[in-house]
Amino acid sequence: MEKFLEIVTLVNGKLNAFAWGPIMLALLIGTGVYLTIRTRCIQVTKFGYIMKNTVGSLFAKKDKNSGKNLTAFQAVSTAMAGTVGTGNIAGVTGAIFVGGPGAVFWMWVSAFFGMCTKYAEIALAMKYRVKEDGVYKGGPMYSIENGLGKNWKWLAVIFAVLGGLTSFGIGNIAQSSEIAGAINNLSGGNISLLAAGIILAIVVAMVVLGGVKRVGQVTSYMVPFMSIFYVLAGIAVVVLKITEVPAAFVTIFKSAFSFEAVGGGVFGYAIMVAMRQGFARGVFSNEAGMGSAPIAHAASETEEPAEQAMWGVFEVFFDTIVICTITALTVVLSGLYMQDMSTFGTKGAAAVAAFNAILPGTIGGTIIQISLVFFALSTILSWSYYGERCWGYLTNNNKVFDLCYKVIFVLVCIVGATGSGTLMWDISDTLNGLMALPNLVALLLLSGVVTKITKDYFYSDKIKK
Repeated sequence: MEKFLEIVTLVNGKLNAFAWGPIMLALLIGTGVYLTIRTRCIQVTKFGYIMKNTVGSLFAKKDKNSGKNLTAFQAVSTAMAGTVGTGNIAGVTGAIFVGGPGAVFWMWVSAFFGMCTKYAEIALAMKYRVKEDGVYKGGPMYSIENGLGKNWKWLAVIFAVLGGLTSFGIGNIAQSSEIAGAINNLSGGNISLLAAGIILAIVVAMVVLGGVKRVGQVTSYMVPFMSIFYVLAGIAVVVLKITEVPAAFVTIFKSAFSFEAVGGGVFGYAIMVAMRQGFARGVFSNEAGMGSAPIAHAASETEEPAEQAMWGVFEVFFDTIVICTITALTVVLSGLYMQDMSTFGTKGAAAVAAFNAILPGTIGGTIIQISLVFFALSTILSWSYYGERCWGYLTNNNKVFDLCYKVIFVLVCIVGATGSGTLMWDISDTLNGLMALPNLVALLLLSGVVTKITKDYFYSDKIKK
């Protein structure tokens, strides 16, 4: 078994070096920059309009629903359930420990351009989705096949395969590992990792076997609750350390452009490490460019592509600029990032220690443990649907295979809960990067379509100037 794990670790290390190497990072950020230019930087020029007509419209109108698809809010809740996950807590914490506070700045940079990337991929998913038996189905695989033509179906198949595999990695195993650890800690060790995994599998089965409608209904309640819960904890941290917050931001910016040689490395190596950690964790958290969120948005009843795509801008903004920044500020303010990660054992444990160092008693740790459970659970639920749609595309929506996938997905929760957390994170990180490749290629090739959708909606009579 040890030999097998060594081989898996070695192979994954090589794949990870490619998936998150210079070429991949340049493609991720470069695509965002290119789309930002082509859409006239809508994440800035139309930011007010977008916020007003996304989160600002929740109490102004009621979504229509045919009963078979998701409302616009259920669709965005399902998508946000996938983005607001353990990456916002454990992932951000790990990025700071490895890349220093400067990683936070590069996370913000990736989010800025990621807003436009996610807007574009959702717009394409809405335009090229299909409707079968009254149910909308879409995502990059459909955008590639229907937008680029049948000759590009091989690229759509690659995305679907990677997406289906990723649903077990970033969407399940990595999350299950964090949930089991959190439950074990909250129970004082009375609930073992195996028991936590079994409980998780039962809960996931109750939702996943109910189909996308049940997933959308559950996430529409869970996402607002868990987001508000964590934001309030962040506000408490800022209030208690308000005099030190300006210095924390200065540390982040200085570290982002530090030309120090780290560990005897070459001059400026610190910047490269911070950039890699910031970009990787930013994408891992907000999933801009991965092509996962568009799968949920394509199931919305909304008819106008740009109207639903605006939620993509809000998703990345809230996920990275708000949620991830809360975690980052807490870790930086605590000063614990200057210690070795091995002192805490896991990224989640390090985040718990950071909150405990600021909030009274052990209340900070309790908040983090509860947040980890909800964040990770919501991610598992949304990724169950992403995986279902990817495998459905590959099997022509075979109902028997669909049921088999759901059963296996539920059982994998137990595997993730009892497996090696570090290795699971590393494998998930690799699958995450590889999944983005076909999606980014499609985004670049279909950028003209995105430009037209944007121009027809934002720069026409469809909205008030």
